[in-house]
Amino acid sequence: MSIRDNYLIIRNEIPDDVTIVAAAKTRTVEEVKEIIQAGATDIGENYLQEAEQMCEALGEITKQVRWHMIGNLQKNKINKALPLFNIIQTVDSLKHAEDINLRAERINKIISVLIEVNIGSEITKSGVAPDFEVIENLAQGISNLKFLKLEGLMTMGPISGDPEEVRPYFRKIKQIFVKIGDLNINNIEMKTLSMGMSNSYKVAIQEGSNMIRLGTILFGRR
Repeated sequence: MSIRDNYLIIRNEIPDDVTIVAAAKTRTVEEVKEIIQAGATDIGENYLQEAEQMCEALGEITKQVRWHMIGNLQKNKINKALPLFNIIQTVDSLKHAEDINLRAERINKIISVLIEVNIGSEITKSGVAPDFEVIENLAQGISNLKFLKLEGLMTMGPISGDPEEVRPYFRKIKQIFVKIGDLNINNIEMKTLSMGMSNSYKVAIQEGSNMIRLGTILFGRR
């Protein structure tokens, strides 16, 4: 099946309020163009350089979609990233948030962000600990940053061949997500729970995700 077919099948299978972020890491311009033309509204990139090249090659089509930074954003790349991206999903410390805020202020741009949670506490992955107090403290800190708009949480979930093994982790982060939202912290709108990838998105949606990041299942294997 074509990329277009893959996208439309999943789009029709899942609830309307679930956003699909097409993870475009290492994908060609033609592939990304095809999925945008199929109706994709959100594109995720892991690396700034790839995102720059992709946006330049796509030209005007770039403006039809929201661009998500779904990989680690290093401090020395924030300046170049801010004009490109609409949302940064990988904020994992107050220092990181402050660095983004400082540079966003310079270009007078309010940027949407998500807190990345390392739900499986895996040493090889970035993200804050899956602890309510840790996440609450970070959320409170971000709420004081004028040019950041915290909109929710993001997690990868432990890699597993069986999506059911990831379900308890997704359930836990949904609980934290709801509790943070219930605090009604000023300047925060907890509306996005970004979790679930190609092998786990169905379980993630069942456990409350309203944003899934899909690569292989849309584009095929690299």
